[in-house]
Amino acid sequence: MTQLQIFLDIATEAALAAGAVLQGYLGKLEDAITEKGRPGDLVTAADKASEAIILEILHRHFPQHSILAEESGQLGNQDNEYLWAIDPLDGTTNYAHQYPAFAVSIGLLINGVPQVGVIYDPFHHELFRAGAGLGATRDRRPIKVSETAQLSKSLLVSGFAYDRRDTSDNNYAEFCHLTHLTQGVRRSGSASLDLAYVACGRVDGYWERGLSPWDIAAGIILLQEAGGQVSAYDGTPLKIESGRLLATNGYLHNSLSQELMQVPPLSAWK
Repeated sequence: MTQLQIFLDIATEAALAAGAVLQGYLGKLEDAITEKGRPGDLVTAADKASEAIILEILHRHFPQHSILAEESGQLGNQDNEYLWAIDPLDGTTNYAHQYPAFAVSIGLLINGVPQVGVIYDPFHHELFRAGAGLGATRDRRPIKVSETAQLSKSLLVSGFAYDRRDTSDNNYAEFCHLTHLTQGVRRSGSASLDLAYVACGRVDGYWERGLSPWDIAAGIILLQEAGGQVSAYDGTPLKIESGRLLATNGYLHNSLSQELMQVPPLSAWK
């Protein structure tokens, strides 16, 4: 087994264990839901329990690796070349409402580059996995992106950051603009699933701002291994810390990038 395969298998073990935790809490949270400061930015007992089991498994197998987790923040030696980016419950608001669009996302960056990714949807029992050079799979079967090459025939997905009420840089104008140019734009509320769905061809492209590394690290390598493309909005190389991502099947990348760069301001929409 290659080293990446070992990393992928341990990440899978952690994601499946965390998914079992989420299944156990679903619909049983009662009052165990709080806001983390901004309206709609929720955290639940399930988030914390899911993260705890992921951390336990990663610490046990890779005690020297560094970790960036949504609830616990930075852990371990942050100068280590191996960094695990963890979202124990991507789509907490959905989960709290028992809306079936949430996932566990575990990505491994090596020297800042996503190399391993596992996304597990415990509601639909779908397991997405990828490693650099190892391909991308859904439930252990190979996946690939769609071949849609025209925006007018595409289905896109996007989302809105938690600070959307406080800033005009909130993606509303882009959402409207691209809804007019495509067959539709969906909003799932889970960035990791959005990337997984581009990777397996269910949607053709995705863009969003206000993202954290734990939201997208796993999905980036999944999409790339499935034949897709990621970049900044303007098509330049992605900086994962920027919080802005354009991800497509590759065929739509240039046209979607061009449209994003020339969206009229929200004030122009009547």
